[in-house]
Amino acid sequence: MSLAVELATQITEITWAVIPPDARIGHVHLRVADLQRASKFYRGVLGFRVVLDGQSTGLPVVFLAAGDYHHHIALSAFHSTRRTPPLKHTGLHHFAIVYPDELSLARAVARVLKFQYTLDDTRDHGCTLSAYLRDPDGNGIELYYDRPRSEWFGADARPIIKSEPFDVKEWLDAVWCGNAGTGRGSSIRRRTKK
Repeated sequence: MSLAVELATQITEITWAVIPPDARIGHVHLRVADLQRASKFYRGVLGFRVVLDGQSTGLPVVFLAAGDYHHHIALSAFHSTRRTPPLKHTGLHHFAIVYPDELSLARAVARVLKFQYTLDDTRDHGCTLSAYLRDPDGNGIELYYDRPRSEWFGADARPIIKSEPFDVKEWLDAVWCGNAGTGRGSSIRRRTKK
């Protein structure tokens, strides 16, 4: 065996199962039944901007993004049956959109409610605060924000992992009263922590 092959083998064995810590999910590609309806939801309700609408060139695809990224969400009607799959089918359970802070999450949740979409659930997961909903095609979406890392661990140095429901209207009232973005974390945690 040559030295180059031997070194490559050693490097591969060392790094094979290690993903770089700065790796991330780049985008989600969703097959939808109605491209116009789905695009309207992601633009109007969730606030993404259209980066590319391939329909004008005959491609049944729309790319959407937040900020200046090429796309975070791809919607396509390629090979679509034009029917929404039944709930609890195998496949995607949900994808998550992370917001930079609690106030940004509150604005997103308030926007969803303003457009009269139903939240399936709201959960305090300890490290995160999450709201769950479905798009018009039944795809699950989690809207969440990460609490500051200093709040991820309890006094025993173990991660705080839980799944406690919270009242979204009460939480929004607390956020609008200035309890968000203080660096102290969510008022929800302070009320529910035992």
